Amino acid sequence: MSKPKVWKAMCRVCGIRPLAMPRVDYCFTCWPGGPVTPPPCLRCGSRRHYYASGLCARCHPSAVPPVDSCRNCLAWGASRHLRWLCKGCNSWCRKYDVSGPCRVCGLDSVLDLDGVCRLCRKQAALVRGARAQATLQETNRDGQQLFIADLFSGHGPPMGRRPRQAPVPVEPLVPVTYRQLVLFEMARTLRHRGMHGLARAADPRLAAVLDVFTRERAARYGWTHETIWNVRTGVNIMLGFQDTPGVAITASDVAVLSEVNLPIRRVLEVLDDAGMLEDDRVPAVASWFDRQITGLPAPMSEEVRAWFRIMFEGSTTTPRQRPRTVTTIKLYLRWMHPALAAWAQDGKTSLREISVQDVRDVLPDDPLRRDQTGQALRSLFRLLKARRIVFRNPLSQVKTDKHSPGTPMSLSPDDIKDALNSPDPGRALVTALIAFHGVTSLQLQHLQLTDIRDGRLTLGDRSIPLAEPVRRRLSTYLDYRALHWPNTANPHLLIHFRTANNDGHVGYRWIFLLLGPKLNTRKLRTDRYLDEARATNGDTRRLTDLFGLSFQAAQRYTDTITAPPTPNTASPTRSSGTRGS
Repeated sequence: MSKPKVWKAMCRVCGIRPLAMPRVDYCFTCWPGGPVTPPPCLRCGSRRHYYASGLCARCHPSAVPPVDSCRNCLAWGASRHLRWLCKGCNSWCRKYDVSGPCRVCGLDSVLDLDGVCRLCRKQAALVRGARAQATLQETNRDGQQLFIADLFSGHGPPMGRRPRQAPVPVEPLVPVTYRQLVLFEMARTLRHRGMHGLARAADPRLAAVLDVFTRERAARYGWTHETIWNVRTGVNIMLGFQDTPGVAITASDVAVLSEVNLPIRRVLEVLDDAGMLEDDRVPAVASWFDRQITGLPAPMSEEVRAWFRIMFEGSTTTPRQRPRTVTTIKLYLRWMHPALAAWAQDGKTSLREISVQDVRDVLPDDPLRRDQTGQALRSLFRLLKARRIVFRNPLSQVKTDKHSPGTPMSLSPDDIKDALNSPDPGRALVTALIAFHGVTSLQLQHLQLTDIRDGRLTLGDRSIPLAEPVRRRLSTYLDYRALHWPNTANPHLLIHFRTANNDGHVGYRWIFLLLGPKLNTRKLRTDRYLDEARATNGDTRRLTDLFGLSFQAAQRYTDTITAPPTPNTASPTRSSGTRGS
């Protein structure tokens, strides 16, 4: 049902009730020849408190209905913002989902596992203060005392809430090694079973132990009550799914929680803390790689797969190699794939058959593409020859000229000023760190709060005094961070609503979207390097000391300086205060 139109015009007679319907100047009470009995509410069917647009005051979005009785426990004081439930019944109805007549009083409401309504439970708690041994039927025999909603509190200290006790740390569990055989293997799904039913099917002992790990992580990272409830429910659902109680839970089974919008990542963290997680996830780059080599001959596919495995995982055996980033692996495979496809089309089944002439035939004529293809094929054959998978490296006799990068260009000063003066404290700080100090995207992602102290930024072995504009924006951002995430334990400087409840760092995409379409980290750093090159009249040593660039990288920017800068060319505002030690 579409949202009804909000009528702001009032009756021209009484001036206190809204119009009965569009294009009518009267309410039903002041209708000429009336009053007229209003129609029932289109949403709830009520004939009381008609408001406008076919809805009563309880259902119309612009009406302000008075408080009423809770529709579950009859407590007085429920309002519409909790769907006419008191706070206690709101939690009660989220925990239990079975409705029917109470076995004690017969009230038609949401019942607990024993078939008892919340009103009977509250009456029993009230009477048992004087008669501790009274049964549930005895406490409700003489009727029930209705109460005002949301006034119940725990039996804690008289002044404020009971102090929170830190959870006692426990040792991780040891999953059982045996598994119960099943007659049929079925896919895990929550579409045909209620999540509350699976949560109640969890092993009570395991659920109690895992709840300790949930509360411990919640206290460490400042989770809200709703997050704790969602994570606890997700963990109990996973325990309810188990065919063998106590066996490790696979990460692929946890993915089913996405069907009911439960936090998969936090459930995985709790299971990992408890030692109950079996991570069987396949990296996304591995699935992408399998799709890319589809169609290549089997021997060639296995050789390229050996290259991918060493590039992705690294190697501790001689010759040793560190793992490469996913971006590097994807670029190299994209650059070499046309050559591999061409060789496969020519009837080559293995990379051992590739000759020097075959390499020359597949190299593009475009200088940039020729350089990229040469880099990728050199990496492929050099690594396979070192592992004795191929006998020779045909690229050793082929020269591919290195493509020279283009001339670096400056950015528009107006775009930089707009980003520096942005009302978003995060965008202003990120722009300032790059525009004043040339911080890279990777350094921004891993920058921690302890890396900035005494007005200096520590990046590896470099200590950089922060410029005054950067200090102001840093102070504004820290106030914003403390206001929005006061209980976060994330040690990184830059966080957002997803990383505030864990210890992960922000991603490159978040920084890219934060800066906007006109700016990015590479363009801002290029502008900063050119600004410093002009201010120092092409001093290469100054760029290498200040920004940690290599001599060849710094030379690319100093080569743009062909004449001494004029007073209007330099930008002393950004160059001053950025001298690093």
